[in-house]
Amino acid sequence: MSLNFLEGNEAIAYGAMAAGCRFFAGYPITPATTVFNTMLKLLPPEGGVCLQGEDEIASIGFCLGASMAGLKCLTATSGPGISLYSEQISFAIGSEIPLVIVDVQRLGPSTGSATRGADGDIQFLQWGNSGGLPVIVLAPSDVGDCYLLTMYAFNLSETYRVPVFIAANKEISMTRETVDLSALPRPTVVERKTANADAPFLPFATAGDQKVPDFLPIGGDRIVRQTSSTHGPDGYITTDPQVIGDAIERMQAKLTDEIDRFTFYTEDPADGADTLIIAYGVTARAARVAGRNAAAAGTPVSLLTLKTLWPVPEALIREKAAPYKRIIVPEMNLGQYVREIQRVLADKKVEFVGRMDGSLIPPSMIEEVIYNG
Repeated sequence: MSLNFLEGNEAIAYGAMAAGCRFFAGYPITPATTVFNTMLKLLPPEGGVCLQGEDEIASIGFCLGASMAGLKCLTATSGPGISLYSEQISFAIGSEIPLVIVDVQRLGPSTGSATRGADGDIQFLQWGNSGGLPVIVLAPSDVGDCYLLTMYAFNLSETYRVPVFIAANKEISMTRETVDLSALPRPTVVERKTANADAPFLPFATAGDQKVPDFLPIGGDRIVRQTSSTHGPDGYITTDPQVIGDAIERMQAKLTDEIDRFTFYTEDPADGADTLIIAYGVTARAARVAGRNAAAAGTPVSLLTLKTLWPVPEALIREKAAPYKRIIVPEMNLGQYVREIQRVLADKKVEFVGRMDGSLIPPSMIEEVIYNG
């Protein structure tokens, strides 16, 4: 046993290193800066690169360039920085550039409160890009999750050639917990699938059932084309509707068809319960306490903690909610992910518990809905 007393941001950095990350670029912003600080300590001894960009736009640009050269890359920011990242997130989606982006959410809007947590970016992480194509968003609930989900985020980014978000928040990322990293069930590290060196190379071509193009780095011995405009398999700009439509459908299907392969969650079922709480992030911890208190008072309640938020794990949600009459969704915003639950469970009674004032949702707020519903 090797116990570590870490905050969530440090665990994210250690998880990135374990996944093979060797490039970080970012700009200091509370409450994400300690990801940067930790990577600054960890990367140079391993031959990696850690850069501070002149701003957030430059920082994510550095990461895209390094990723196109073949490195596993990480950046970390908060809501204001995600806003500035938006254009290049779209570039990463459209040009299929792997990248892991940590969003340590804080209370918004705009500059908001730098030292107060919230979950106000949940919809923005999915829809804050031009084109509306899917991305992967993973949500940790504790320090152990920060480590493991970061490893999974790199694996998924490499496998599907997409940006993958870690939707943390201030309360998770800047709270220290004791965790034994060596005891966590680490996934096998995945590397990007490279193209056959002896075959002609088309940078966005796929064959058969393949939905993700093979990779070659820019700057090598073979020509690799990249563009942010609509393009064909050869990487040249095109306006052909059939070519464009085929590419868009493929980029959507490579994630939506595979969601069951990266649906991460935990559950706390209770015998005899007719109510299910569906939660994520730090609020899931309050929900767990609320469930225990309700059970002690004679009202059993079950809990489903989602760790994959986007694409929405619809099959999981339907399966786990099927036995229950009531669904309660608490989240630290005005109601963002609850809309997805209401959409998926249109035949269920779905109740929302929200708060967006810089304070955590306490178990008592959830218990009030449990008892009074």
